[in-house]
Amino acid sequence: MSAQLFPLSSGVSAAGALDRADIDALAGAGVGTIVNNRPDGEDPGQLPAAEARRLAEAHGIAYHHIPVTAATLSRTDVDAFAAVLRDAPAPVVAHCRSGTRSALLWALARLREGADPLSLIAEAARHGIDIAGLPAVAARLR
Repeated sequence: MSAQLFPLSSGVSAAGALDRADIDALAGAGVGTIVNNRPDGEDPGQLPAAEARRLAEAHGIAYHHIPVTAATLSRTDVDAFAAVLRDAPAPVVAHCRSGTRSALLWALARLREGADPLSLIAEAARHGIDIAGLPAVAARLR
């Protein structure tokens, strides 16, 4: 698998961009759900969401496309992500270009459950993911 998984909490990991081989590998590893946080066309040669959905579903993996950018991230996106974490088959792998947006969405969903923002930032940092802006983003989305 070319994409590195960053375990964030029990049953939830973030990853950078996934390709066809990554989806095959995740299926072999027993992943239950993939959440794609990349807008289509973000990078040349990027696997389109419709194709990724087809591949995931062919393996019996639930697939959700919640595309976000720093400029477009909304409460609706966080609501959708939180619903996937609550209801989708685990383990869940959320991915974007580097894993940062997916980790940020995870942290925003966890904040709603009363998690400590500093511990969420620290957990992401353990994997080299910088979500230090979490408090400011959370305040913007209130």
